[in-house]
Amino acid sequence: MILAVVGGKGGVGKSTVAMELGAHLDAVVVDADLSMADLPTARGPDLHDVLAGRARPIEAVREGGAVSILPCGRTLAGARACDVGRLGEVLTVVARRYGDVIVDCAAGMRADVGVPLAVADACVVVTAPERPAFADAIRARELARSFDAGLAVIAYNRAERVPERVERTLGAPGVPIPTDEAVRRARRTGYPTSALFPDAAASAGFAALADAVRACRL
Repeated sequence: MILAVVGGKGGVGKSTVAMELGAHLDAVVVDADLSMADLPTARGPDLHDVLAGRARPIEAVREGGAVSILPCGRTLAGARACDVGRLGEVLTVVARRYGDVIVDCAAGMRADVGVPLAVADACVVVTAPERPAFADAIRARELARSFDAGLAVIAYNRAERVPERVERTLGAPGVPIPTDEAVRRARRTGYPTSALFPDAAASAGFAALADAVRACRL
């Protein structure tokens, strides 16, 4: 399964959700935000190198941590050298090798969002209680629909409950992820909240989100 994690607005917690789902679903997380990568990285080839033809997809995957990651470079030159059109092929290759792939998509409506959606089996829309975030989530949902990427679940971040109008408008069940200091502490370490603070309130929310994805797959 290839699952695209999208959110029209930056700062809603999209990368955090992708990491947590990767941990719960034992999936490879691909940082596909080619110009503003946010997931942990390390020495070695990355997605910029793969999309520029300098490395093979599998050799760029970092295994052995709490989450297996295909990281992305952080240089403008690297982003410019990328052939975005190859991204779908790369995701397919990684999924063929590892099974489940979570794609942390770029914010907004750029081409590097559309390509993962075109090959994704489903998507998760991440949003938050703020009105601009919800408006952007609607646009992200419409983009996913245009690529026939079914919406598995809504990750409603920094909230105790999901308003009925959010589920009705976006057309999928929502799972609330409460505000939790444990999330910020975990992000500073590069590890998922669920791995470091399994009893945290947010960890329960992320577990429920993963269960909703599994139910959709069934």
